[in-house]
Amino acid sequence: MSPAILHINPPGEQLRIVQVTDTHLERSSGGRLLGMDTDSSLAHVLAMVGSLPAVPDLLLATGDIANHASVEAYTRARDAFDALGVPWAWLPGNHDEFLPMQQVLGRGSPMVRAVRSPYWQVLLLDSAVAGEVGGRLGEEELALLDTLLGAAPGLHALVCLHHQPVPIGCVWLDEQMVADAEAFFAVLRRHPQVRLVLWGHVHQEFSGERDGIALLASPSTCIQFAPSSAGFRVDECSPGLRWLDLAADGSVRTGVSRVQGVAFSFDRDSAGYL
Repeated sequence: MSPAILHINPPGEQLRIVQVTDTHLERSSGGRLLGMDTDSSLAHVLAMVGSLPAVPDLLLATGDIANHASVEAYTRARDAFDALGVPWAWLPGNHDEFLPMQQVLGRGSPMVRAVRSPYWQVLLLDSAVAGEVGGRLGEEELALLDTLLGAAPGLHALVCLHHQPVPIGCVWLDEQMVADAEAFFAVLRRHPQVRLVLWGHVHQEFSGERDGIALLASPSTCIQFAPSSAGFRVDECSPGLRWLDLAADGSVRTGVSRVQGVAFSFDRDSAGYL
């Protein structure tokens, strides 16, 4: 079966994207992660979309949509994303399961693996491994990446996944990065149109560069992890999102916006969660 491709045609010469990640919705509305109501925190983050300088052309949700892969959580996430009135796509994280996500997406359509616009292609990869916290792409996903990039050499490319493919400086999180990251970057080097790699999982802002490709991670819509930590530690930063303006010439403008003026309740002394 051919991978599902979503075609969008923005009104200008920029592709405007909002990324949300690691929403961790529980089976029931109002469920909590480390004491934080993840439905409420997601609602506050999505409310910021309307205050951005321009309406996005696309929303990307980069994994850990549900905390325990429940259909109920995916349904609420789907409805919240639909309510924004813009095209959206999601990919699975280590807390997710592909089949329930596919079931909830519904409408007889497979999950989108690529979004194409006149100047850019956005690819959505599955780095989740059943029963594991860490990530791996594997031969099939790497082959899909190579095929989709090869099919559109004239489009600048943004590659999205859940797990980080490079160390971010948190010892405990870097034990969970993409196990076959070198094979991933070997594919990217064959396709010079790749401009950017974007992920979730780490619940914090990160920026880097490798082989001329920009590397970005983004805040969670709920609990934040403290940067540069050896073991699990939560951060005081508020939930947030990342916005990206992808220009026709391949250049990228991006930034992080966090919820302001809201006091979020959470367990600051937790030693972790599953």
